[in-house]
Amino acid sequence: MPEKNDAAAGGQEFVLTRTFAAPRELMFRLWTEPAHLQQWMSPKGFTVLVANMDLRPGGVYHYGMRGPDGSEMWGKWLIREVVPPERLVWLNGFSDAAGGLTRHPMAPDWPQWMLSVITFTEDQGRTTVTLRWSPFEASEAERQVFAAAHAGMTQGWGGTMEQLEAYLALARS
Repeated sequence: MPEKNDAAAGGQEFVLTRTFAAPRELMFRLWTEPAHLQQWMSPKGFTVLVANMDLRPGGVYHYGMRGPDGSEMWGKWLIREVVPPERLVWLNGFSDAAGGLTRHPMAPDWPQWMLSVITFTEDQGRTTVTLRWSPFEASEAERQVFAAAHAGMTQGWGGTMEQLEAYLALARS
């Protein structure tokens, strides 16, 4: 099913929905187990270098990626809610290799934290994954940068979902 992108909350919320031919228990594992995330959770052309997760409220997922040009980018999730296999909530930010909080390497006015809410709903063996992304405790300038970036996020997350679809096909074969 094609992805859907809604701009809710006055353009402040980014929503992407994609349906996969897989049960939600499997889809939940693909989003919560580092060995799986390392295979698909990155922009196209990037390689995940490190993926460590403490999957619990208060836990952290810390990851590093290498771009096609050899540059490295780091990020982390501060996990707020885990409801297997239905829902994940975390704050997403950029970090350094040691896990310290940093700003977006290419957009200094990008919100420091993004609230990420992922839901998994199953219908007849197919799972719809809905990603909701919104600035968290952001300035007005940061909110404007985020709102202006929705088209790029649709493209970027679309590529990531394509990688998840390809990985799912390999994982099931």
